[in-house]
Amino acid sequence: MGAWQPFDCHAHTTFSDGDLVPAAVVDRVRSRGVRPSISDHASHAARTLDTPDLLRQYLTELSELDGVGRSAEFDWHDSLWRELPDDISRQFTHRIGSLHAITLDDGTFIHMWQRKLPAGLTPDAYMDQHLGVLERFAREMPVDILAHPTLLPLPYRGMPLEDLWTEPREIRATRALAKAGIAFEVSNRYRPHERFVRRAVTEGVRLSLGSDGHAPDQLGDVAFSLAMTRSIGVPDESLYDPSVHGRR
Repeated sequence: MGAWQPFDCHAHTTFSDGDLVPAAVVDRVRSRGVRPSISDHASHAARTLDTPDLLRQYLTELSELDGVGRSAEFDWHDSLWRELPDDISRQFTHRIGSLHAITLDDGTFIHMWQRKLPAGLTPDAYMDQHLGVLERFAREMPVDILAHPTLLPLPYRGMPLEDLWTEPREIRATRALAKAGIAFEVSNRYRPHERFVRRAVTEGVRLSLGSDGHAPDQLGDVAFSLAMTRSIGVPDESLYDPSVHGRR
């Protein structure tokens, strides 16, 4: 058995909104000494894998790439993940789920890239709603990894994560992930704060590495993520690897 190498569980290609075709992504990731997987966006939105037939084509192409993880990034708020037949689901080495949008209790839809939020919605009120959606996501969505767990709407991104993700919220979030067996992505793109990552470990949540790469300079870049996991004493071999730890 060769020396351990980090595994980039989260990278995108031209099958969705990435810059490179799958084979070029694999070459780029391996050039960094990182094991590759491909996890393109799968939803009913534009520039994604938006039908079961397209997912079949995608998985067939990925299966021809030796030693490459076969994944997709599904949106909680989109229905495609609920519509997949078993013959497609079985072909993934792992599946990623994302909270790119949530629906508030009053029915208001909020996307993580919208610039204006409803009048009167405070950060605390939003975070309580976000956390409730995350707990439902963990109960219901058959995925192996929660991508970029600290991703929040644009108006909140200038605020300290430690203030928005209070310790009680971190406890609730990580306990929900632990109960479901879903890994916490230490994202290179949307970087979590150390306290949240430590809380995940304390609650028994496995960590995963993810570049969330789209452009060539991003693909396979898990240096921050690996430095974070090592700095808090997480053994490399315990990081999520679908070939070792399986899938849900």
